[in-house]
Amino acid sequence: MIALNLNAILKELPSGVKLVAVSKFHPSEAILEAYDEGQRCFGESRPQEFAVKAVQLPRDIEWHFIGHLQTNKLKLVLPYASLVESIDTVHLLDAVNAWGEKNSRTIKVLLEVHIGAEETKQGFSPSEVKEILGRAGDYPCVRFCGLMGMASHTDDEASIRADFSRIKTLFDECRDAFPGLVEFGQLSIGMSDDWRYALDYGCTEVRIGTAIFGLRNNI
Repeated sequence: MIALNLNAILKELPSGVKLVAVSKFHPSEAILEAYDEGQRCFGESRPQEFAVKAVQLPRDIEWHFIGHLQTNKLKLVLPYASLVESIDTVHLLDAVNAWGEKNSRTIKVLLEVHIGAEETKQGFSPSEVKEILGRAGDYPCVRFCGLMGMASHTDDEASIRADFSRIKTLFDECRDAFPGLVEFGQLSIGMSDDWRYALDYGCTEVRIGTAIFGLRNNI
């Protein structure tokens, strides 16, 4: 079933839009089934689980860390992640840069944007995003590659589209305002329930888990 789900989604995705197969809470066997179909980019959100999978699974997997990251868990994530999509506080950004300096690494990141009305969502406001990018030189071991965002958790298509539109507008404004950030080109929006809408707003990647792997065992 995983192979069928994966290939059905890939047929719908335009060229140039990357699929991040969100494998959190799913066993390595499920990841390998998608891997055998040619999928190479996977998303994880729990540091301990991620660190185990990164060591056990094929080394050519491109791992994206997409969950909330505590600074005391950086050593479990940063050695393996190709991209950290969930930078949501200045404190975390400072810690990632410090880890990079200590370990002679440059960390590619996305800034997580909080656009929707839900207070529980994490991330930066649009003004905070611009303030951070305006002093990108303060973070020599960080590469700002773009933005990540989530639409409000709702079935209302108009609300979802409005959220994606606001994130896309911010993304475009940042690209125009900071042309020196040459790697700033990734817009990560769209999940299992709303990724088709995200295609209309210039996403460069979608993060899809349930629609590929089925319901998770949150253990």
